[in-house]
Amino acid sequence: MGNMFLFSLIVAIASALVLIPIYKDDKSTDKKSNKKSTKGDRRLLPGAIIAVLVILIPSVFAYYYFTNYDRNLSSLWVYAIIITTLGALISTGMERKVKALLFAASLILGIYFLTAFLFNADEKYEIAQMDQKVEIKTFDEKETPASVPPEFARNKMKKAFGQVPNTSYYELGNLQIQKVNDDYVYIAPVEFSGFFKWWKGKETPGYFTLSATDSSANPKFIKSEMIYTPSSYFNKDIERHIRMQFPKHIFYGDVQLEIDDEGKPYYIRSYGEFVSARNGFDVKGVVVVDSMNGDTKSYTLSEVPEFIDGAVSPEIVSLQNSYFGNYIHGFWNSLFGKSDVKLPSDEGTEANVSPIFNQNGVMYYFTDFTSPKEGVDSMLGYSLTNSRTGEATYYTGNPEESYMDSQGALQIIEKKFIEKKWHGEMPVIYNFYGEASWLTPVLDSNGFLQNYFIVSAANPEISVFGVTPNEALKQYKTALQRGGGSVDGSSKADEKQITGTVLRVYKEKSGDFTVVSFLLDNKKSYILSSEKEPLVIYLKEGDKVNVTYLDTEENFLPAKEIVIEGLE
Repeated sequence: MGNMFLFSLIVAIASALVLIPIYKDDKSTDKKSNKKSTKGDRRLLPGAIIAVLVILIPSVFAYYYFTNYDRNLSSLWVYAIIITTLGALISTGMERKVKALLFAASLILGIYFLTAFLFNADEKYEIAQMDQKVEIKTFDEKETPASVPPEFARNKMKKAFGQVPNTSYYELGNLQIQKVNDDYVYIAPVEFSGFFKWWKGKETPGYFTLSATDSSANPKFIKSEMIYTPSSYFNKDIERHIRMQFPKHIFYGDVQLEIDDEGKPYYIRSYGEFVSARNGFDVKGVVVVDSMNGDTKSYTLSEVPEFIDGAVSPEIVSLQNSYFGNYIHGFWNSLFGKSDVKLPSDEGTEANVSPIFNQNGVMYYFTDFTSPKEGVDSMLGYSLTNSRTGEATYYTGNPEESYMDSQGALQIIEKKFIEKKWHGEMPVIYNFYGEASWLTPVLDSNGFLQNYFIVSAANPEISVFGVTPNEALKQYKTALQRGGGSVDGSSKADEKQITGTVLRVYKEKSGDFTVVSFLLDNKKSYILSSEKEPLVIYLKEGDKVNVTYLDTEENFLPAKEIVIEGLE
């Protein structure tokens, strides 16, 4: 608080010196000679300066206190233009010329700040540069993706709000997904519902958790008092508390709640620096606040504590996706020629991006990119940004195929369930069995989860839905076989061989190919398309075969090769 008062005092004194004429020419009449004095009577005007200080000090203090604006001198550029303009108009003589020069300097600085975006597009693109690859690794079907949509999670938490003591004082805060003790969960703080509730309550009672992978799980309320929160007021407001501790830090994005493995809640906020002239943003680290006692620490991205998943806020990732997609050839190209421009989608669940986890439990923000041309739903690529380091990879997809974007996947779902008025949320692209595929939770009009929809990004006619992601995956593998798609199995499934006798055979025509399902004498079933093994169409009961397959532990194991005795 003392730092802010000192800052306000310095700004007010400097403003008063510019605004108030220091000297005043008084060409008074000489009573004895009855002549006007040709020499000015210079008199200091301390009263006016004091009056201005009395007005400006609380005004500047109140502005920075209530806006939580950074207290860097560059933040005063608009204020400087106003003060120097008034100072030049009020003063006279040589003083006016000096203050006019100050006005000109502040105006030039203001023009520089206002036009910086025209010249720093190349720097923004360099900051947002991504490694480039063709395709993400194949998804391990033994895992369960974090696929519970936030709208559904929020609805379940609201229905469980009766667990909160003094319920009328509080409301549900923003959802945040993270990994806690190897489980993927949604976290939502309990927040004050207004000023008077904060005045009486002083602290919030805790937060909710809910599994992000199991849609049948129920929310749990965790008691953990928090004093410094987004819904608190004055010095207990979390953003103001952070600003008081770090008056010159440049923050971008909202504060987020993070839970350590012992269940202790912390609030975090990403900070960085401007690209140039208070324009653009480059993330550098994160500030972490103990929500109970207010202890605050600043970490660079390389020093972030292990329990923090979202050190880089989703708002920053969305901004950098915009830099990467729009400024490949500079600012003007992003408006007119649009050569090689790709637009990040706005279908994400947090600031237009969707948080997902890889097989190692590391959180990434997913975004797909589409063409700026209207009416085109073809995906140009997609990105994954590490939420702890900010490092990003851009995936172009198979260059021989055209991928449908997230908007196209949502439109298919809307048409599929048009009578029920169901809709998709949080579409994320995965590599299922070697096929780029959109996995999307489907919700009804009340926001409750109904099923999971999977559709091929390259072959939209191949689509399935199931009650759980894993059930949908099983159906999808069969649909790919029938549709002539490529089924390469999961990244961790072992390739094995088996020799046996065919007990039963089922054949189904699918386009130009036939999908053959067969049961061996080991009582296990296998599935194979004639696209891979044309001779499989001649398979019959009693044949002795040698099968190469992937041990995915499913009811129908995907076969890769088959050798039929007598048809070698």
